Amino acid sequence: MEPEFWQERWRSDEIGFHLPVAHPLLKKYLPSLELEIGAPIFLPLCGKTLDIEYLLSAEYSVIGVELSEKAVHELFSSLNIQPVISSWRGGNVFRADRITIFQGNFFQLEAADIGAIHAVYDRAALVALPAELRRRYAEHLLHISYAAQQLLISFEYSQVQMDGPPFSVLTAEVAQLYAEFFELREMHRADILDKTPRFRERGLTHCDEVAWHLVPSSGRPD
Repeated sequence: MEPEFWQERWRSDEIGFHLPVAHPLLKKYLPSLELEIGAPIFLPLCGKTLDIEYLLSAEYSVIGVELSEKAVHELFSSLNIQPVISSWRGGNVFRADRITIFQGNFFQLEAADIGAIHAVYDRAALVALPAELRRRYAEHLLHISYAAQQLLISFEYSQVQMDGPPFSVLTAEVAQLYAEFFELREMHRADILDKTPRFRERGLTHCDEVAWHLVPSSGRPD
């Protein structure tokens, strides 16, 4: 899946993945991470999610990366924040008090860019990527975050009935990607089809939303 696919989705406002509220599972399970006030949380492929406003209001620091410049401008506009904009090797970086968003290619981010991360919140990144990119994504995320704990939200459904995005990422694949460095704790699983009619319209008869707490267990990736 080429970057232009997502750029076009943003240009045409085909962003059904964008929620009009902060994600209920973030609100419910963020305390499980036991973070100190002000702790930096990394949001990969963050879009203009209202989860950022929620995290800032809870007095955490947010570092994100997003391909679409349009999405980043709309994010800061919704927050009523005027960022300082500068360049980095992958695009532009937008900075303000307790929020830094790198606009550009996720795979060009380095650990030194984002600094010490206390947690990763992956709500719509892993599930946005096709199978051939998910291994590369997970390995890079582990590298730049030094395998920081994660709150990961995924979907499980029959891809015979519907292709992604969002893609189905089964428990076995989550384990293949992350079990070497994390204890995988499934905190939540529920069929969300009644709450997401767009999935039913695309042919699904069942879709589980799953929340994982990935707890560091054995060293860190190189």
